[in-house]
Amino acid sequence: MTGDAPAARFERPLEVLASDIDGLGHVNNVVYLRWAQDVATAHWDAAATPTQRETLAWIALRHEIDYKHPALPGDALLASTWVGSAEAVRFERFVEILRAGDRKVCAAVRTIWCPISRATGKVTRVDDAVRRVFSTGG
Repeated sequence: MTGDAPAARFERPLEVLASDIDGLGHVNNVVYLRWAQDVATAHWDAAATPTQRETLAWIALRHEIDYKHPALPGDALLASTWVGSAEAVRFERFVEILRAGDRKVCAAVRTIWCPISRATGKVTRVDDAVRRVFSTGG
């Protein structure tokens, strides 16, 4: 699973906690999903205007995760995300969880997000300003 990543990615470091490690000695699969959601939220918070953050929220419709290489205790990791295509109310987002040192992909995530109105809780379309920042077309 790969999306055509535009030049600009949003990235943030990740810390592997003891509670992230499963019985096999590596990061548990559920943790990757949490990290994908956290970096998507951080990207929204960093790139959206205050008005956009006050009026819009996002709900996940679908997650797909490909596990490539295990992340281990002590690994320095990085979450990298970029936006993909958009339909009327379905926005594609990609996340890679990478080992910081060699940028080897530990997990690749594709999520379909849907914008909702914070006021009504209902699905809503976004304006062109949001679409320009959070989609590559569609």
